[in-house]
Amino acid sequence: MATYLNLTNELLRELNEVVLTSSNFGDAVGIQAHAQDCINRAYSDIVMAEPQWAFLATGESGATDPFYGNVYVETVAGTRWYELKASSSSITADYGSIDWDNFYLTTIGVSGVSAPYTSQNLKFVTTEEWKDHLRESENIDDADTQNYGEPKFVIRSPDARKFGVSPIPDKIYRVWFFAWDLPTALDAHGDATVFPDVYNPVLMARARYHFHQFKDAPQQAAFALEDYKKGLKQMRSALMNPAPSYMSTDQI
Repeated sequence: MATYLNLTNELLRELNEVVLTSSNFGDAVGIQAHAQDCINRAYSDIVMAEPQWAFLATGESGATDPFYGNVYVETVAGTRWYELKASSSSITADYGSIDWDNFYLTTIGVSGVSAPYTSQNLKFVTTEEWKDHLRESENIDDADTQNYGEPKFVIRSPDARKFGVSPIPDKIYRVWFFAWDLPTALDAHGDATVFPDVYNPVLMARARYHFHQFKDAPQQAAFALEDYKKGLKQMRSALMNPAPSYMSTDQI
């Protein structure tokens, strides 16, 4: 992957400016510091254009079945709400995006559980739907009879930092889902971008756009913006377009 230093120097060379080294990168000022800022802004523009870029995926698809998800959380009997990212201390460290339409519940892989297993999709319901139709009876069950069951639905918490299941689980299940990371800004000279180098020209076009705007060069900025739009479209086509659909027939 291209490093922060490599990308900054490429921009500086294009602009006929003095390049940086690993030793003076952190002390850059003036036009060199602005070039660093342009690279970071361009990087942010690309990664935030599609929160579910393939290169932002938290991990590979589930080891047992690639359709399960790329991360899972194990439930606790009698507990409804779970942190989406248990290791996160604040929203700035949470996942960048969650596929709320693709939660899956199973007992496959749960310690001590053998066949027959439970495996089923969890249907997403809005907080409003859950409050209107399920909350009162389930809260009574939780406080009184503790009549728990096999979850059928997944709910997003109002702050989007947790997910809940309904009914409240009666035992341990694995809840799989797909998550994408929230990338951090480039900082040190050796920091690398998260996408393949083949897409670096898209980042450089966006960086030139920001730089020429600063220099009050609208024509050059317009050219760079057009290059960026074309490159981003190609990235979406290669990485985001859905799999093609096929029609078949057994007629002879």
